Amino acid sequence: MHVILPTRHVIRSIIHKTLIQQKQHHHQLKLLLPTHPSNSLHVLSTFIPSNNNLQQSLLQMALCGYDMNFQEYNTLLNECVIRRAFREGQRVHAHMIKTRYLPAVYLRTRLIVFYAKCDSLADAHRVLDEMPEQNVVSWTAMISAYSQRGYAIQALNLFVQMLRSGTEPNEFTFATVLTSCTGSLGFFLGRQIHSLIIRLNYEVHVFVGSSLLDMYAKDGKIHEARDIFECLPERDVVSCTAIIAGYAQLSLDEEALELFRRLQGEGMQSNYVTYTSVLTALSGLAALDHGKQVHNHVLRAELPSYVVLQNSLIDMYSKCGNLTYSRRIFDTMHERTVISWNAMLVGYSKHGMGREVLELFTLMRDENKVKPDRVTILAVLSGCSHGGLENKGMDIFYDMIDEKIAVEPEPEHYGCVVDLLGRAGRVEEALEFIKKMPFEPTAAILGSLLGACRVHSNVDIGEFVGRRLLEIEPGNAGNYVILSNLYASAGKWEDVRSLRDLMLKKAVTKEPGRSWIELDQVLHTFHASDRSHPRREEVAAKVKELSVIFKEAGYLPDLSCVLHDVDEEQKEKMLLGHSEKLALSFGLIATPESVPIRVIKNLRICVDCHNFAKYISKIYGREVCLRDKNRFHRIVGGKCSCGDYW
Repeated sequence: MHVILPTRHVIRSIIHKTLIQQKQHHHQLKLLLPTHPSNSLHVLSTFIPSNNNLQQSLLQMALCGYDMNFQEYNTLLNECVIRRAFREGQRVHAHMIKTRYLPAVYLRTRLIVFYAKCDSLADAHRVLDEMPEQNVVSWTAMISAYSQRGYAIQALNLFVQMLRSGTEPNEFTFATVLTSCTGSLGFFLGRQIHSLIIRLNYEVHVFVGSSLLDMYAKDGKIHEARDIFECLPERDVVSCTAIIAGYAQLSLDEEALELFRRLQGEGMQSNYVTYTSVLTALSGLAALDHGKQVHNHVLRAELPSYVVLQNSLIDMYSKCGNLTYSRRIFDTMHERTVISWNAMLVGYSKHGMGREVLELFTLMRDENKVKPDRVTILAVLSGCSHGGLENKGMDIFYDMIDEKIAVEPEPEHYGCVVDLLGRAGRVEEALEFIKKMPFEPTAAILGSLLGACRVHSNVDIGEFVGRRLLEIEPGNAGNYVILSNLYASAGKWEDVRSLRDLMLKKAVTKEPGRSWIELDQVLHTFHASDRSHPRREEVAAKVKELSVIFKEAGYLPDLSCVLHDVDEEQKEKMLLGHSEKLALSFGLIATPESVPIRVIKNLRICVDCHNFAKYISKIYGREVCLRDKNRFHRIVGGKCSCGDYW
């Protein structure tokens, strides 16, 4: 007798109706399974891999006919879970119902896991709802299914139902549900769950502790996360990685690096997620020597070629100023995601290499394996902006408008166009572009135009935009500083004083400028007119010595970079105290002649410090790499890669 099996859609429909309408079980499932035992065996075994144990098990099932036992069902369900064989798993479930087999709680839980693995959460939830007896494992399996797929509200609601049912959570339940405690509401519920964890004495469990500290870190409560970490009686790679990632995600890069080094000294075993997190921190610090050391650890560990880890290496090397290494890793990747392409594009963009950005973007589109996303286009537009390729950038933007590029323009893309036009000195055109946008300009877009007005000394438009920004973002110190700079460059000192008084009145504080340089894997940080460094006297003397030497070679201090109404002698003295000059001078003293001097600045590098670096490169024959918050400046022989365009 030949049996024609129904389609997957029909099977799913039958299963749904069967589970909802228990009285129709037998009638509906007769369509799903044949009545002859041998044919039933064929249906159930066609997808089973050929190995001796399973063949023996199937032979036993054939002898038993319909009377399959717990172990036989468990074997089949496990295969369905492993292979995510949805249709076959439905048949196993149907066979249980047809034969009136009453599965134990364990088998019903395996059904929940099976449906969840096959992304059929509704079916999984029905199995849970119809269980005559639910235990902590079955509840946790369903909570985990929702949590892993990002259904945080459903996971939290189910956890509440579990508590109301009188089932006490275990360590796996807590570790799972805490991953759904994100956002303001989720964190509020997470605090309540934390109280329950303490009451049930699960806080010291490593799984629960890892999830707890991760929850606090993601909400920015890094001190609470660190307290939980330090109280864990034992730590595994998950908990160590979670706290390092917490610091890195909050841009507390030095703290992340310090903790990583401490835990390594204590024998921590790192995995690819650990290395990815610490590489994120090293990218922020631009600590190339540390980055190379971590890369060596990765190579020695012989980890598989995880794409996320390779992406982090590309990002780290590019942000440390070594694009050669970034491209080498990129070119040897067996698989590239859109994040891989974006990391390389952003690297070129930050270095002002607009032509390389366009070449790589063209290669990406020609390969046609990965589709560009919003970040891709942002990187390309930014690359055109930093590379002085405003016409190419405008062409790409209008390709988006005309849908030749399948990415819908967002406010950030419009902001890139404003930045592109502003950097090129087309300030009036940028203002007209803003007026024609299909939405109100954001603070970021207006801030970009204000920065362009400062660079190109357009006081009229700058004042108009700046005053509007102060209304939109009264607490943003950067807007006050840029507008103040614009007034100072035009000699409007009364307006400068007025702005400073307004900042005091509104209690707005400016982020202090700082520069740092890495030497023998130690970060040396300098602030303006710094007197805290152990070698401060030597550094101060070197700055003065260089100033004299450079003046003889034609260097003229750019006094417009001083934002105080003082005499020229005082302005020149203040310029010599800039953190960039202190870090550059220290690098000249402390590093061998053959080693490039790499300095990182948390704010935008001023014109005078940029000129100072060019003279160091020209007179001492040193390569200088400066990285500020916007881009890189690679200076060789007194000439900068930016072409004095930034």
